[in-house]
Amino acid sequence: MLNQEKIKIMTKIAAYEKGEGKKYLPVSKYYRTDYIGLALIKNFFLVSIGYVALLGMIAVYFLEELLENIHKMDLIGLGVKVIIGYVVLLILYSVLVYVIQTVRYSRAKKSIKNYYAQLGRLTKIYAREEKRGMDRNVFRRDEI
Repeated sequence: MLNQEKIKIMTKIAAYEKGEGKKYLPVSKYYRTDYIGLALIKNFFLVSIGYVALLGMIAVYFLEELLENIHKMDLIGLGVKVIIGYVVLLILYSVLVYVIQTVRYSRAKKSIKNYYAQLGRLTKIYAREEKRGMDRNVFRRDEI
């Protein structure tokens, strides 16, 4: 005989794993600090690559002017401005990534908590069924 409650729970679990779970279940493998730290490391590299690419595009755009006036330019001042711009951009994006990843992690944990509760209910149902099956086997052995 089919257990309707077990089927409903299994359906909910399967739907979660196919939908929301694809996004949230990988998060459950990490501690909060590890998850956010990994995102910040990715952010560092992506901001660095993006900033260098942006500087390259700006330099190419103003290449003629740069080449004509390079002997008049304050290269140390320009270098300081470039570094300060990089640091400010990195800080802004890091704060933004920290906030976003913290929210994502907390949402994932709440969602996964419900998922694990469903798994716990399913485990209890299986344990009850197994116990009933073992009780039936004990009676059968005694009858023999």
